[in-house]
Amino acid sequence: MITMNEQIITFRKQLKHKLDPMRYEHSVSVSYTCIALAMRYGYDIRKAELAGLMHDCAKRYTDNELIAKCRKHGIALTEAEISAPAVIHAKYGAWLAEHKYGIHDAEILDAIRCHTTGRPEMGTLDKILYIADYIEPRRDKAANLDEMRHLAFQNLDQTLYQILKGTLDYLKQKGSLIDPMTMQAYESIRSAAETN
Repeated sequence: MITMNEQIITFRKQLKHKLDPMRYEHSVSVSYTCIALAMRYGYDIRKAELAGLMHDCAKRYTDNELIAKCRKHGIALTEAEISAPAVIHAKYGAWLAEHKYGIHDAEILDAIRCHTTGRPEMGTLDKILYIADYIEPRRDKAANLDEMRHLAFQNLDQTLYQILKGTLDYLKQKGSLIDPMTMQAYESIRSAAETN
C-alpha cells in the first residue's frame, strides 16, 4: 500500500513535467503554505499538502481547451465561468485529481474545485487552500499581502473575509465580471467574520 508521503512525491514528479516551471513552483509553495496553516488550525497536514500541490494541476491547458474538456467529461459550466474562464481550471483540476491522479477524498476535491471562486459554507480545507493560494511566498501583486500573511495565522475566517472583500472590490473597480459563487462565498463568510 502506497503511503500519502510516497503519493505526494510521485505527484510532484508528474506535475514537474506537466506544468511550466513557475506554475510548478507556485504549486509547491502553496502546498507548503497549506501545511503551515493546517498545523496552525489543527487540520490534517497531508491532506492540506496534497490539496495545495494539486490545486493548479489543470493550469497547463488554455481556456478553450479547458472548456472543451469540461464539456467532454460532462462538467457543468456556468455562463459566468464561460465569460471569465480563468476560474475553470479549478473545476477541471478537481476532475483530473480524481480521474487521472486517483484522489478520492471529497474534502480535497472540493477544496480544489472552489479555490478560485470560493463557495458558501466553506470547510476548513477549502479556506486553507483559498488563503494559501493568495498568500504563498511567491505571490507579490496584492497590496495587502503582508497584512493577510499575518492575519492568516491569527484568524482563518477573518482572513478569508478580507481576501474575498478585497477581490470583489478589485473586480468592481476594474469593471470585471464577478462570478456569482464568489459573491455567495463573501456573503456566507461575512457574518462569521463580523462576529469574530
